[in-house]
Amino acid sequence: METKQQDFLDSEPLREEDEHTSDVNLSNPILTDEEREEIQQELTKLEDEISTLKQVLASKEKRHTEIKHKLGVTPLGELRNNLSRGWQDMQSSVAYKRTSESLSSAGQKTTAAFSTLGNAINRKFGDMRNSPSFRSFEEKVENTVTSIKTKVGGPGTGGSFEDVLSSTAKASAQDTPTNNLTDTPERP
Repeated sequence: METKQQDFLDSEPLREEDEHTSDVNLSNPILTDEEREEIQQELTKLEDEISTLKQVLASKEKRHTEIKHKLGVTPLGELRNNLSRGWQDMQSSVAYKRTSESLSSAGQKTTAAFSTLGNAINRKFGDMRNSPSFRSFEEKVENTVTSIKTKVGGPGTGGSFEDVLSSTAKASAQDTPTNNLTDTPERP
C-alpha cells in the first residue's frame, strides 16, 4: 500500500492540457474536419427548410383566416360551436351518464325523504291539535279575543277578528293628536 501512495506522490502534477481533456465528453467520438463540415452543412440546410416551412405555414394560416372571413365565420361563432360540440361530447360520455343517473336517483330519494318528513310533521300537528293541551290553549286564545272585542267594541258588538283589529286601529288613530302647523305661533 505504501508503494501505491509513493507512486502517487511521485507522479507529475496535472498540466493545463490534462485539465482540458478531462472536460471532454467521452461519449461523443472525435470528428474529423470533413465530418464536422458535412454536419454543419446539414444543420444549415435543416434550418433553411424549417424557415421555409414556417413561411408556408404563416401563408396558409393567413389564407385560412381570409376564407373564414368570407364565409362569415367569426371567432365567437367558432367558440360557440366548439363549446356546443364539447358539451355534446361530454353528455355522450359514460362518466356523464353515470353521474347524471346517480344525481337523478339521489334527487328521487331526497324527494321521497322530504315527502315522508312532511307527512310525519303534518301527522304530528294533527295529533297535537287534537290534544287536550292544545284545545285548552285554543280556548284561552278565544277567550282573550272575546275579551278584547268586548273592551274595544262595547257590549253586543260582534264581528270577526279583522273587525276588531280595524276598530282598534280607528280608536288609536282618534286618540293620536294631529299636528297642525298653522296653529303654532311663529317665533321671532
